[in-house]
Amino acid sequence: MTDQIQLISARIKELREISGISAESFAAELKVEADLLRSYESGQTDIPVGFLFRIAHRFDMELSALLRGDQPKLHVYSVVRKGKGLNVERRRQYTYENLAWNFAQKKVEPFIVTVTPYQDGSTPEFNAHPGQEFNFVLEGCLTVLVDGHEIVLNEGDSIYFDSGYQHAMKAMNNQSAKFLAIII
Repeated sequence: MTDQIQLISARIKELREISGISAESFAAELKVEADLLRSYESGQTDIPVGFLFRIAHRFDMELSALLRGDQPKLHVYSVVRKGKGLNVERRRQYTYENLAWNFAQKKVEPFIVTVTPYQDGSTPEFNAHPGQEFNFVLEGCLTVLVDGHEIVLNEGDSIYFDSGYQHAMKAMNNQSAKFLAIII
């Protein structure tokens, strides 16, 4: 696993331990198996971004604080230049660029997400997290899977959905797709 995943894993474990919550209780609260939580906390298993959202929400903290280890400081405005967002590589097929990582007390989390095509015939990893999500396709063609529905989106198309339902994205036509994701 990458150094970034190791650091995030250590932060999760530290937050849980400082709060005096057992791994079993925390796993039950987050609706995962205790062994999976321990695997996340040890850095042995990559952590889905939806799970990271649930942890940040649980501890009433900014997602970027969980990812970076420091609190955002900007309150009036934040400018992120092209390609200069906080890069978060969570899974093999997804790359996230957080566009407001340095703004404190955000009401939404905006990301540019790049999805690469599956080369080995594997299936998309599903995710669920509290809130709602808006996705606007910037480049390519994307199949969005939400609660058993498959929606094909092309450049300029968008979708808004309840992100509490299981969802995943799949790049189509053997080409990467890029979209703006706003998580509310």
